Amino acid sequence: MEVILAKTAGFCYGVERAVALAEKTAQVCGGVMLGSVIHNANVIARLESFGMRRAESPEEVGPGETVLIRSHGERRQTMDALAERGADVVNATCPNVQRIQRLIAEAQQEGRSVVIIGEARHPEVIGLSSWCGEAVVLETEEQTRKWLAEDLIGSDRPLLVVSQTTCIRALWEKCVEIIKKECTNLKVHDTICNATQKRQEEAAKIAAKADVMVVVGDRKSANTRHLTEICKEACPRVIQIEAADELSPDIFLGCSLAGLTAGASTPASIIKEVYTTMTEEIKTTEGTESFEELLEKSFKTLNTGDKVTGVVTAIGATEIQVDLGCKQAGYIPVSELSNDPDAKVEDIVHVGDEIETYIVRVNDVEGYATLSKKRLDAVKVWENIEEAVENKTVLEGVVTEENKGGIVVSVKGVRVFVPASQSGQPRDADLSAMLKQKVQLRVTEVNRARRRVVGSIKSVLNEARQAAQAEIWNNIEVGKHYTGTVKSMTSYGVFVDIGGVDGMVHISELSWSRIKNPAEVVSVGDTLDVYVISFDPEKRKISLGVKDRTQNPWDVFMNTYKVGDVANVRIVKLMTFGAFAEVVPGVDGLIHISQIADRRIDKPSDVLSEGQMVDAKITAVDEEKKKISLSIRALLAPAAQEEAVEEAVEEAAEPAEAADAE
Repeated sequence: MEVILAKTAGFCYGVERAVALAEKTAQVCGGVMLGSVIHNANVIARLESFGMRRAESPEEVGPGETVLIRSHGERRQTMDALAERGADVVNATCPNVQRIQRLIAEAQQEGRSVVIIGEARHPEVIGLSSWCGEAVVLETEEQTRKWLAEDLIGSDRPLLVVSQTTCIRALWEKCVEIIKKECTNLKVHDTICNATQKRQEEAAKIAAKADVMVVVGDRKSANTRHLTEICKEACPRVIQIEAADELSPDIFLGCSLAGLTAGASTPASIIKEVYTTMTEEIKTTEGTESFEELLEKSFKTLNTGDKVTGVVTAIGATEIQVDLGCKQAGYIPVSELSNDPDAKVEDIVHVGDEIETYIVRVNDVEGYATLSKKRLDAVKVWENIEEAVENKTVLEGVVTEENKGGIVVSVKGVRVFVPASQSGQPRDADLSAMLKQKVQLRVTEVNRARRRVVGSIKSVLNEARQAAQAEIWNNIEVGKHYTGTVKSMTSYGVFVDIGGVDGMVHISELSWSRIKNPAEVVSVGDTLDVYVISFDPEKRKISLGVKDRTQNPWDVFMNTYKVGDVANVRIVKLMTFGAFAEVVPGVDGLIHISQIADRRIDKPSDVLSEGQMVDAKITAVDEEKKKISLSIRALLAPAAQEEAVEEAVEEAAEPAEAADAE
């Protein structure tokens, strides 16, 4: 029989860190473990032997006593209670759990409800839920569907969805899929621990080819229990144990291949003991690797220039510490974190984040590696740009400078030169107007050795315009409304861009009022609400209108005026026989030359001018022919008569006044 030991078996970084902090605390000052530091009875017993005692609540902690917070984290109320008692807190909470606590607290500030996919009674989930007041915990797909159907009020309710760090990925993905179908205002953060995911994936692969699978770990451990569940889906015989003494020879009867994995809280010593017990049933053959050799293979070999992925464990003023899962510690100088000089460290990384970096230097003597994120980012950008040329991908950048031949666009820190002819601007246009603008472009040429990149904004604009034109012509119909922009003007009308296609609004369609030039009512750049009067797809011509056809000017006139009313009208045209005046927009009346003045005149222009506003009396209305007769004279005659009467009265009064005086 062959035994396959999972490389990911045993302590994860968070557990290893918690145990190390616990041992250091025990050796320095003893102290109190608030609950189980990790789910492993052997580890807890060893820590107690070092002088640490267990407490189940803050009330059992004395003032000033050193308290160790377990890797699963604690409730916010517990942390507050310890602070009130003046306890010296050593926080061994896993960095991944700390990150979830931060996400939940931020969600509460944003007014979001929190949903946790995980086990409601697990210490980690109980602790996390307290960081937002109260969270909804969903353990199954059925429970998720039921909650959405019964408890969720409104699909736009703001939500944050996170997972327990040891959640089974298949369950997480299915629950998120169900929630996304019902909720629109949603933030989703995949907070399954990277180490947990790798351990589950490796366990599933080994279980798929093994005749028997042994899972080692404390029975209270959630991640160990999940490993067992995953293995059972792929292997017919799965045994979960806490120690080697639970193994028996009959477990391996008829097996040719056995698999071995362990939960994150299982010490290497227990794994080694189980592995040794399993291999005692096998005759050692040449080439069989020892447990120590297998562990040694699990260590990474770091080389300058390699890309590596690690977990941020600490953030200092000058550097960021990264766990690379190997003997060497990793450090990123703050200067190597980002190309942006204004970027803040706290905006880029947090403790518990997984981060991909580039190895600048390895110091095997002192046991550390210097890392750089910004160098890896730069390499990735160049790789992305080279792929963009091949795939004709559209990139986004900011115009940073103008030069004699065109402009320079910064795309994630890489300078892309765009010739003036490819800027998308008219010939001889002022390109400085594009400075600081966000633009989209397509890379047309890359020379990485010379660090030269050439791009085209015009090709993206043309492509977008062609797509917009196709959309317009595919859906255009008479009467359809569009919001357009006036692009140019002529004496007979204006051309309006309705989204990639120009249509013409004739001068007669611009206004109900009589106008001589489009400039009287619109200007280039104005936004107009237009509608389609007619179109010809073959000739690519569209006739547009602006006038509101629902408002008939004649109806407006008839509802406003009647014969005998006086209206303030505008003279719009002078003829030899009289003048036309606009009564309401779109309705003109005629003032015959005989009705312009109370005297004989040679021509209307002797008294009136175009654009002049005058009062006129409505003397007749022909509803059938829609004609109106107006008169200025009708208003002047009564005035003249009143004036003559007043003069006569004054003359008659003068002799009487003289007689009285005598």
